[in-house]
Amino acid sequence: MGHSILFAEDGETCIKLINEEPIDILLLDINMPKKDGFDVMTHLSEHSIKIPVIMVTASNEIPLAVRCIKMGAYEYLTKPLDIERLRIVFRNAIKETVLQNEVQLLKKELLTKEVFRHIIGKSESIKRAMEQAMQVMETDLNVLLLGESGTGKELFAQAIHQGSRRKTGPFVSINCAAISNELADSLLFGHKKGAFTGANNDHIGFFEQADGGTIFLDEIGDMNSEIQAKVLRVLQERKIRRVGEKTEKSVDFRVISATNQNFAKAINNNTFREDLYYRLEEFPISIPPLRERKADIPVLANHFLDQFCSANNLGPMQISENTLTNLGDYHWPGNVRELKNAVQRAAVTSRGQVIEKLVSSLQTSRHTESSQEPTESVQPVSTDNTDGAAGSSGSAFTMDALEKAAVQKAFANARGNASKAAETLGISRATFYRKLKKYGISE
Repeated sequence: MGHSILFAEDGETCIKLINEEPIDILLLDINMPKKDGFDVMTHLSEHSIKIPVIMVTASNEIPLAVRCIKMGAYEYLTKPLDIERLRIVFRNAIKETVLQNEVQLLKKELLTKEVFRHIIGKSESIKRAMEQAMQVMETDLNVLLLGESGTGKELFAQAIHQGSRRKTGPFVSINCAAISNELADSLLFGHKKGAFTGANNDHIGFFEQADGGTIFLDEIGDMNSEIQAKVLRVLQERKIRRVGEKTEKSVDFRVISATNQNFAKAINNNTFREDLYYRLEEFPISIPPLRERKADIPVLANHFLDQFCSANNLGPMQISENTLTNLGDYHWPGNVRELKNAVQRAAVTSRGQVIEKLVSSLQTSRHTESSQEPTESVQPVSTDNTDGAAGSSGSAFTMDALEKAAVQKAFANARGNASKAAETLGISRATFYRKLKKYGISE
């Protein structure tokens, strides 16, 4: 029937071949030397190996064959074998396997689209990162996400959580750099009412909040060394004790951590514990910077523009083809976050429906610093300027002038509604009021 045949003289050899060769179908006897058919079936089950198994048995061993069916065998045949019957069973088993593989592939594609719906990109580098995330998400291995600031590490952490068996559990995100030594025990492990001055209520710590789900330790490389020791203990023992309590409580969580730090350097400098590092990096994934996925830049820019316009009722806008083409010339040190900010700022400052110039604040700042003209000749951004770029005289804008124009435009579009304008700019209302005061913009 077009298949090559591998022969195993005993159950032990059979298991060895299964582990080493891609097997399409297994014709298995119950009685074999060293390991019998039940041992082989158990091995398949324990290692989640999906191979259609046809049991071969004597007529007086049918109850044993039925037992194998319950263990996952596809069918059983009695000796002496009816060759025509064997051909039919073979064909049916192969067809069913092909169909199951197609279904599994389709399920994988649908899962990929669902869990990575917030990660935009088609470049090979981002596809590799997503494929690695797919490989590990159904396990409970600790994942370490490595990448520069602004590359989307938290989005990957959320995707891994959503694709895991813990997806119905909580996803608890912690900024490790923001945890002070004094509050670490209370924040991480919780405290009991009255445990210390100001403890007016019981508090559940981050690790306990993540029970049954995932805890995301963001900026783990910036964690205080004393706190690292406490985190290591929880990862080892999976137990926590609230401040003010004497008993420990078991917690079940999966750890995903992220950093933009160089761990080798941090370990050599004794600023990060080597034993904690090896606990965290059971499965490391590198998230590529934007400069290594230039094919994604136009896609991301259009996505952010559509998203921003829709959220802020700005009407349809687009980025000119020439601008999209030139975006790859800049190295985007702030990565996806910097690109998103640049798109949103351009949408606010652009008067027309087509954005002809899209630059980041850092580009503008460097342009200003490198300008040979005196500061007095630098022209401020006009709210009437259509592209938010330098005027025809070639003068560079100051960062303050660009920011003032953005604040004015947002405030005008919001018709004097400070809350809405602040939301448009992605800042707090208090910060927006400070900007109004700074630039003398009347309410």
